[in-house]
This record gives sequence, structure tokens and C-alpha cells, in this order.
Amino acid sequence: MKLLELLDFFEGIAPLHLQEPYDNAGLLTGDPDMEITGVITCLDSTEAVIQEAIDNNCNVVVAHHPIIFSGLKNLTSANYIQKTIQLAIKNDIAIVAMHTNLDNVFQNGVNERIAKRIGLQNLKILKPKDPTEPLVGSGMIGDLPSPQDALSFLNDLKTKMSVNCVKYTKIHKQNIAKIAVAGGSGGFLLYDAIRQGADMFITADYKYHEFFDANDRIIIADIGHYESEQFTIELLSELINDNFVKFAARTTKMVTNPVNYL
Repeated sequence: MKLLELLDFFEGIAPLHLQEPYDNAGLLTGDPDMEITGVITCLDSTEAVIQEAIDNNCNVVVAHHPIIFSGLKNLTSANYIQKTIQLAIKNDIAIVAMHTNLDNVFQNGVNERIAKRIGLQNLKILKPKDPTEPLVGSGMIGDLPSPQDALSFLNDLKTKMSVNCVKYTKIHKQNIAKIAVAGGSGGFLLYDAIRQGADMFITADYKYHEFFDANDRIIIADIGHYESEQFTIELLSELINDNFVKFAARTTKMVTNPVNYL
């Protein structure tokens, strides 16, 4: 099966026109006419993941984050991006990124996967791109099956999202019922979460002073960038394996999180 067929399938799941203007999703290296031997899914297409693909006779790497985000002026092995691209090209490895286009879809998207893992119901897009398309936009919001103690929920969140720590703001109300989520750097959605009546906003990459913006109106819970999006790896693998039988998709065994915790 040719790579073009997989790209067309992804276009039906998360069309490239839904990516944010700053993004660089889609085919980054490789020939659409190449025959697929196997696929590895990952969050970050690092040099180690490319080598993993080579070692497992997989010539396609499907990542969430684009390894090429801004323009490359040379390929001299000066940094991890250039080394990764060189290794991929030398070994005819195609790299595909499904980034903010996958963030911005309701079904089979990044935020739906988070919402389902933590047990939310009555899901809807937190910030629709267009009022006429309520199934396209940023973040997601939903209800817990029943109100829960906020601190107990945070402890459960660590388990359900497999995180080592949660940074959170003051628990200004004992019980919570409505939760907003945004995989990755979702701080720009805070006021949308407040306007939608969320009791808690789960996201990542909050800076110190930004936590003050909760202002006793909402609980911010920062679970880490990699941690918030890590289940996108299995999402991508499931989408491929559930729809194609001519080749296998496997999830990477590499933990590409650059952040460590003590």
C-alpha cells in the first residue's frame, strides 16, 4: 500500500486545513508513492524513534509533534532536528505529523482521548472555530458522572493520566462537576473554560505568574505537556490498525519526554 493512501485517510480524520497557521503538520519527509512496510507512532519523531523504525523495518513514522516546525536553513547535524531529518532521509523514512489538526477535531482527536480517559460525559468543543461547526475547535469540556471532591479527583487524575506530579491552583470549592481539558500548551483557553463554567481546567505548560489567572474562579491543573498528550500515540496506532490490514502499526517504545522528575 502506498503512503498516499494513509495520508488520504488522515485527511479524512483530521484535515490539514484545520491546523493552526503557525503549525507544520502533514508529510515532512518521504515520497507519497512509496510502499509502506510498517508504521511507528510517537509523540516526537526524535533520532531514536527514527532508528527504532529502521530496526523494525518500518518506513513510516507518524508523530503528533512536527520535527520541522520552522524553516531549516541547512542540514549539518548541528542539532537534534537536523540529525533526525538526516537519518530519516538517508534511510527513506517518511515522517508524518498530525498536530493541531488532530487537536482541533472532536472525534478521534487528542482532547477526546483525554476526556474519555478521565471519564467525562456530555462532551463538546471548548472553543469552536466557527459557531456553525461545533465539532471543530480547541479544547474540550464535559461533565463528571457525579460531583467529586476536588483533591480526590486530582489524585485519580494522576493515575488515569499516568503522571508523576500535578501542579494546581487553590482549591476554592470542595466539589467539582464540569471539567475542561486541552492537551499540550492550552493556557490560551483559560477564559473560555471559565466562561463555559468549568470547575477545573486540565492542561500543561503553565508559567508561575499565569497560575494567578485562576483568581478563585477555576482550578488550573498542569499535568505536563508530554503527559497530557502521551495517549495520542496509541490513538494514532489504533486508527491505523483498525482501518488497514496490509501493514502493522506499532507504538514507539521510546519515551521522548525531555522532562524528568525526582
